Amino acid sequence: MLWLLPLTAMLAAVLALGLRGRIALAAWGTAAMLAALGESAAAVLGDWSGQWGFGPAITLHARLAPASDVLVCLVPAVALPVVLFAAMHEARAGLTRLVALLLFFAGAMQLLVVADDLLTLLIGWELVGACSWALIAHDWRALENPRSATLALLVTRFGDLGLFLAAMTTFAATGSFAFEAIGTLHGWPLHLVAAGLLLAAAAKSAQLPFSFWLFRAMAGPSSVSALLHAATMVAAGAYLLVRLQPVLAGVGWVAPTVIGIGLATAVGGGLVAVFQPHVKRLLAASTSAHYGLMWVAVGAGYPLVALLHLVVHASFKALLFLSAGLAASAGGSALLADLGLGRRLPRLALLSLIGTLALAGVPPLAGAWSKELIGAAAEQWSPWLAAGVLLVGALSGCYAARWQWQVFGPSGGEGGELHARPGRGAMAAVTLLAVETLALSLLLAPPVRDWLAAGPDASAGSGLASALPSETLWMTRATLLALGVGLYAARWLVASRPRLGERDADGALADWLGLPTLVDTAVSRPLARLATAAARFDDAVLDAIPTGIARLGRWSVGVTARGIERVMDGAAEGAAWLTDGAGRDLRHLETGLAHHYLFWIAAGAVGMAAFVLLGA
Repeated sequence: MLWLLPLTAMLAAVLALGLRGRIALAAWGTAAMLAALGESAAAVLGDWSGQWGFGPAITLHARLAPASDVLVCLVPAVALPVVLFAAMHEARAGLTRLVALLLFFAGAMQLLVVADDLLTLLIGWELVGACSWALIAHDWRALENPRSATLALLVTRFGDLGLFLAAMTTFAATGSFAFEAIGTLHGWPLHLVAAGLLLAAAAKSAQLPFSFWLFRAMAGPSSVSALLHAATMVAAGAYLLVRLQPVLAGVGWVAPTVIGIGLATAVGGGLVAVFQPHVKRLLAASTSAHYGLMWVAVGAGYPLVALLHLVVHASFKALLFLSAGLAASAGGSALLADLGLGRRLPRLALLSLIGTLALAGVPPLAGAWSKELIGAAAEQWSPWLAAGVLLVGALSGCYAARWQWQVFGPSGGEGGELHARPGRGAMAAVTLLAVETLALSLLLAPPVRDWLAAGPDASAGSGLASALPSETLWMTRATLLALGVGLYAARWLVASRPRLGERDADGALADWLGLPTLVDTAVSRPLARLATAAARFDDAVLDAIPTGIARLGRWSVGVTARGIERVMDGAAEGAAWLTDGAGRDLRHLETGLAHHYLFWIAAGAVGMAAFVLLGA
C-alpha cells in the first residue's frame, strides 16, 4: 500500500504531459498533490508498509518511521502551492514539461522518504538528483542553464558515491540492505558506512565544501528553486541524518564531524548571504546556513530539533523564493538594490514579510522557537558551540532584514512602471504558503510543546528517540540580543552600502567566500590537466600498441602476399617455359620425311619388345 504515495505523484506527472493550458495544468497539479497529501495522512494513521521482491537477497522495503511520518506529509503540502505557482506564473514555453517534472520530483522525494533500506533509498536518491538536473536546465535554450545543471549534478553525484559505498559495504558485511543491518556492523565496515552516508548527506544538503552548487541551481525557474530548497533535494541530506542518527551516534567521530561541518556551513552561508546582492542567491546561501543549523542539532544529539526546523524552514523558504520570483519579474531585475517594490506591491510585501520574520527568527513565529531549540542543544554540547549558533542567528537577522527592506522597501526604482504584475494564481500560491508558515506557529502552543518535549515514541532507527533540550533564560535573551544586533546591522548596511556585493571587491565574499574559484583552481583545472595528460599518454603510448600491431599485421600481410605472388607467378611462368621448350624440342622431330618416322616407330617397337622379354 505504501508504494501508492510515490506512484500517485509519478503517475500524475506522466498524465500531465497530455495537458495544455495554465488552468488545466494548475487544476491537475493541485488535485494530484491534494490526493498525495490525503494518501500520506492515511498512510501515517494506518501505519502502511510495503515490499517488492526481486529475489531472495534483493527486496525493496517501504515503512514509515516518526521522521518519515513528518516528511511524507510535508512534501505534498509544500509542493501543492509550488505547482500551482508554476502553472499560473512561469513562462509558457515548456510549461507542461515543467509541471510534470515538479510532480515527478515530489513523487521521487516521497519514495526516498518511505524507504526502509539502503537500496530503496538509493533509487529515490538518484531519481531526485535526475529530476533536479532536468528542472535546473528547464530553459535549455539559454546555454548557461544546462551547464549550471550539469555542474550541480556532478557535485551531488560525487556525494552520491558515498551512498553507493554505504549500501555495498552494508550488503557485503551483512547480506542485507536494511537500515537495521547498519546497527549490526562493527569496526571498519561501520566507519566506512558512516563516512559514505555523511558524504552523501553533505553534498545533497549543500554543506561545505559542496555549498556552491546551490548558486548554479538558481538557473532554474523560481518554482524549481522553491521546491528544491524547501521540501526535496536539499532536504534529503538532512532527512538522511535525522533518520539514521541512532545508528551513526555509535561512531565516535561522527557527532563532532557533523557539528563541525554544520557550524562552518551555517557561519559561512550567513556571511555569503549578507554580502550577496542577488535576490535568489541570497536565499540560496541562507538555505545552506539553515541546513547547517540542522546538522548542528543532529550532531548534538537532538534530531527532533533538526526535524522541527526542517519543517518550519520548508514553509517560509518556499514562500520567500516564490516572492523573489514575482519581485524579479515585476521589477525587471534580480538585484536587491534595483527593486524596492513595497508601495507598488503591498500585498506581496506583506506576505513576504511573514516569511522574512520566520527566516530571521522573530517571535512568535515558529522559526524563532526552532532556532532557540538549536541554541539550547548547542549549549548542552559546548558553550562555544552555543556562541557559534548565536553568531549564525545574528547573521540570519541581518540578511533577512536586508532582503525584505531592499526588495519590498521604499528604496530602489520607486515610482516606475512594473514589468509584470503578479497574477491571481501566483498570489494564491504565495498566500497559501504564508498561511502554512503562520499555522506552524501553533508549535508554540503549550500542548504541542509539552508533547514534543516528552519525546514521541520512536522505533529503532527512527531518529526521534530524544526529547527536546531544556531551554534556559539566558539563552533566550542571548538569542533575542543576537537578533537585534543583526537587524541593526542590516539597517546600517542598507543605508550605507545598498549595493554591497556588486563590486569586484565584494564579489569573492558574495560568491561563497571564493570557494568556486578555489575549487576551480585546486580541483577542476588540475583534473582537466590530468585528463589532458592522460589523453596524450593514451595517444602516444597506449594507442601505439594496437597501432604497432596493426602496422605489423599490414607489413606481414604485404610480405606474405608478395611471396605468394612471386611463387605462383614463378610456377606459372616456369610451367609455360617448360612447355614452350618441350614444344620447341618436339618440333625438331617433325621433319616431313616418312622414312624417319618409320625408323622411330620401328625403334620404339624393338625397345618395347626388349622390355617385355627382359621383364619376363
